[in-house]
Amino acid sequence: MKRTRVIAIVAAGTVVASVLGACSGGSDGGDGGKDGSDGPVTISVMEFQQTRIDAVGKLIPGFEAEMKKQGKDIKVKLVADVLTDDQFKTKVTQQLIAKQAPDLIDIGDSLVPGWAGAGYLAPLDDYLKDWDGWNHYYPQIKKAMVRQDGKIYALAHETGVQNLFYRKDQLTEFGVDTAQPATWNDLIARLEQIKQRTGGNPIVIPAGTAWGGSTWTEGFQPILGGTDKNYYSLQTGKWDLKSPGFRAVFDLYYTMYSKGLLPVQDLENPNPWEPTKYVKFPAGKIQVSAQGTSGWKFDWGPDGKAPIKGLNEKVDTWQYPGLRGGDSPFGWSGLGFGYGIPVSSSHKDAAMLLAEYLSTGKPLADQLVSSGAASPRDDLAGVKPYADEPKLLQAGKDLATSVYVPTGDGSEQVAQAVAAATELIINGKANGAQAYDAFLKNATDLLGPNLVKE
Repeated sequence: MKRTRVIAIVAAGTVVASVLGACSGGSDGGDGGKDGSDGPVTISVMEFQQTRIDAVGKLIPGFEAEMKKQGKDIKVKLVADVLTDDQFKTKVTQQLIAKQAPDLIDIGDSLVPGWAGAGYLAPLDDYLKDWDGWNHYYPQIKKAMVRQDGKIYALAHETGVQNLFYRKDQLTEFGVDTAQPATWNDLIARLEQIKQRTGGNPIVIPAGTAWGGSTWTEGFQPILGGTDKNYYSLQTGKWDLKSPGFRAVFDLYYTMYSKGLLPVQDLENPNPWEPTKYVKFPAGKIQVSAQGTSGWKFDWGPDGKAPIKGLNEKVDTWQYPGLRGGDSPFGWSGLGFGYGIPVSSSHKDAAMLLAEYLSTGKPLADQLVSSGAASPRDDLAGVKPYADEPKLLQAGKDLATSVYVPTGDGSEQVAQAVAAATELIINGKANGAQAYDAFLKNATDLLGPNLVKE
């Protein structure tokens, strides 16, 4: 799942090297190969989340040994800088501008369009067409990696499916149907049953400004994508803000608000995921939560933020129900993190060899289990430790029927406008129609005429 909220920060003592101290500009190496990829070469790779730092750090010696077998003298310096998402974006953007970024960067997918559009990232298409691993990527994942200019700028090494996680144990106790709801009307009727039984607010879906960009990526967009796939055109690079799905989703948010189904007070908390996903859902005081595949590990798994004892027995998932007539239930897929190479890197070939190694077989399996993500490839089901993770394997199977709508420039502006408009709803200041009108004006102003379809 693509996540924009703060990832747990650990002590600065775990930092292996500062970012500027391991930039591509500081890499040393010879001229073997067209960029020194035959060595001796030292390349740098950046990770900014502790779980990824730990996983990749363990894999680097294996890569160096494999390269040695192939007659290549490539050393890797891990740039380990534990940052929040916003800190990472700011720091690396500055480095990209200064042409001082590491040779390989593990990038959340939401940042790729902007950096690619600004010319900071090198296209990877020529490498991928010659790489045998590329044939094992799911077709929809390959398509999702393509940006508006038709090129690929980051090699995705993880994916996931966003679903509605629900407390199967409680619904069973309450006598509420646990079968897949076909429509949102069906689900809302069940949520009202739960509310009558508990008096609480039974569902959390990101909404409002406190949740930041996740109101769009984890809340609004997954629902929108299942009912309307025409709100953005990769061909034109324009947003169709009058596409009817927008109004339908704002109406849904208002319905949930007006029926008292959303935990409004918690959504206005400075860190709304804390009281909802990390307290009330684990405690059974919220029964349904929008969440991606990583929730099985990062949020509610044994080593997660808020472990749920007996998780696999107590919690299950539904696909998103259909919103409008003719819509079928669906899962929302998306790219998680991918490896990008700065245009300024002097060692692109060597960096790509590392990206390919980390995106294959056992190295990939180790990372996926560490991050709680599904494989973007079709050949990992038998590779341990991934093979021992039934929830991740199921998410991989669900990719076959999942929905994803790639977007480009303007995503952050649309996210800002959606957050502001849903804030009006949860504050009781707008119904669905009024929230949509506010969104339309705000998004049009933020995007500007070049990014909005007339």
